[in-house]
Amino acid sequence: MEEIWMERWQLAVCRIREIAEDPETAGKPGDYFKKTAGFVLLVLEALKKAEADEFSHASLQELQDFYRRLYGDITGDAYARSYADPAYAAAELGDGYGQILSFVYTELRGLIVCAFEGRREEILIYMELFLQIHSEYEGDVLPAAEQLRLDVYWFVSDYCDVLAAGRVREQLDPSLSFARDIIMEADLTDPRYLYRFGEYITDTQIRTSRYLAGLPEEEIRRIASVYTEGYRMGFLVNKKPLEKKRTVNIRYCLGFERIIRQAVRNFEAMGLSCIIYRAAAFRVNMREANRIGYYGAIPNRQYDYDHKGDASLFMDKAFAERKLGVLKTVYEQYRELAGVHGGPAVMEIFGETPFSPAGKPEALRLDEKQQEVQVYLNSRTGQIVNEYIPGEERSFTIIAFPVPEIGDQFEEIFRETVRINTLDYMTWQQIQQKLIDVLDTGMAVRVLGRGGNRTDLRIALTPVKDPRKETIFENCVADVNIPVGEVFTSPRLTGTCGVLHVTGVYLDGLFYRDLTLTFRDGMVTEYGCGNYKEEAENRRYIRENVLMHHETLPMGEFAIGTNTTAYMAAKRYGMGSRLPILIAEKMGPHFAVGDTCFSWEEDVVTCNPDGKQMIAKENECSALRKEDVSRAYYNCHTDITIPYEELGEIAVLHEDGSSTVLIRDGRFVLAGTEKLNEPFAEGEVLS
Repeated sequence: MEEIWMERWQLAVCRIREIAEDPETAGKPGDYFKKTAGFVLLVLEALKKAEADEFSHASLQELQDFYRRLYGDITGDAYARSYADPAYAAAELGDGYGQILSFVYTELRGLIVCAFEGRREEILIYMELFLQIHSEYEGDVLPAAEQLRLDVYWFVSDYCDVLAAGRVREQLDPSLSFARDIIMEADLTDPRYLYRFGEYITDTQIRTSRYLAGLPEEEIRRIASVYTEGYRMGFLVNKKPLEKKRTVNIRYCLGFERIIRQAVRNFEAMGLSCIIYRAAAFRVNMREANRIGYYGAIPNRQYDYDHKGDASLFMDKAFAERKLGVLKTVYEQYRELAGVHGGPAVMEIFGETPFSPAGKPEALRLDEKQQEVQVYLNSRTGQIVNEYIPGEERSFTIIAFPVPEIGDQFEEIFRETVRINTLDYMTWQQIQQKLIDVLDTGMAVRVLGRGGNRTDLRIALTPVKDPRKETIFENCVADVNIPVGEVFTSPRLTGTCGVLHVTGVYLDGLFYRDLTLTFRDGMVTEYGCGNYKEEAENRRYIRENVLMHHETLPMGEFAIGTNTTAYMAAKRYGMGSRLPILIAEKMGPHFAVGDTCFSWEEDVVTCNPDGKQMIAKENECSALRKEDVSRAYYNCHTDITIPYEELGEIAVLHEDGSSTVLIRDGRFVLAGTEKLNEPFAEGEVLS
């Protein structure tokens, strides 16, 4: 078997070298194959350097020069002249052809990380895909575009047991320690270590690493402890069995290795081995443009956006069933490892330059039927994962820090973020309980915008039957969700109605101007925004990136953010548009479309610090899990926050027709919550 494998490798490498010399086809296709073959040879050069450990010893200048060769064609102005750009590829190679060949080239770019990890099997099969596509151009007759698509389709389907199966293993098996070994063994005072990962590296990662290298060890331990202790508390507070767990998944962005190293030690002290896998490199394992795992700098956000619909080349019911079959088989194979996996500990970043994507008609996208298949695939995947890693037994934590891209005040903002992440949770717990005590007496909540904000919502609440023992809002302090600062519930869908509007908001790194969602009985019925001239394009933008291809979504969460300290810090440094939702959701009321915060664990008993049991853990959609689990969950949850300056009023509505105002004109007015207004008085005056 080894002999056959080596023969395939040698034949593929030899053939690609020949194509790089002479593509054997004329015109633009010849140019495409010549350049793409040249890129594959560059990947092989990286493989050779990695296997010889050259990336550990090269000078910083040598590393940067080589990385420019690896990533230069998709950065800056070069992207518009690269076959990675579907618009350029379609113009040069023909509409229908260019998109497929651009996909192939983009997939080959995923081999960069395979080279650094020595993953020769993936390199081989993708070299063979390239050669298969090239063979279609042999002869004088142009191949049919459909034939090229079929080549891609069968490649992805046939090798799903390699690509998807490998992805599951790296998420569960702590013996796969490529990144962890670098983190724990490298000299973190020398930023050259960053180039050993194979991820794109910019001045942002280098400056972050150097800044952390200069912090006192006690400060690093303090920061890491907030992160890891939040994870431990998530199990403790929710009475989940941490003692049964043996692994935790760390997700972070490169540059923060000094904190991550200490976090690994902290988790090991809890009896947990750390699994640190990178974000997926191939489309079969990606979910749109989201990155799940560790990653470096993003070379080009437009490039990511242009290719998020590439799965349209292979997404159909047969492929979905094929992938689901592979996932089921692999999870069964690793059943023991899955059973002791505790869930993710996520460290996000913020401060990157805001991005508003350009819509390109040449970019591939899922059609209506494929969107339905994608929704089905996501739903069934979630069910399989929950079968082997039960939601009632796993937890998570999430925290965020700024990166130097945020501006000249990076170090000051970093220190301020550490302060925000370590605010006294007891103070917030007590104040938030004042809000909850009133909210528990209501039948609904009214939320009104002010100024240019057109929000007018009525959120129906679950009735409390025993006020001594039950509550409908969770008192969220700093455990799994850092920093402190929100009370939240799962609204009743029936009776929840009205308009949610935000004048401008970033969701998962994408900007929305005048985002508007209309709800009837808790479900989205209309939606729009002002990003594009054509209303159809605006609706498509929301359908793909907020509704996640669903025709509608329920309001899965209603929350009131109370972290006015974070809000005023954002105002003071002018960084509101660059904050992650993790912090932004604590800076005003927010509404999630999609699943509730308790999906897959509705039957787990959750209590607030006052001992009352949280009873509003599901809605009319999630309750369907008892009949048909495929109808219960949407496998997405997107938070949308109304900032305080756009907030006119939040009032609790009572059965007798009376109401109690909690917030008016962006200020907390309920007795016992006045302390939350102190940051406003200390900082800028709300407009």
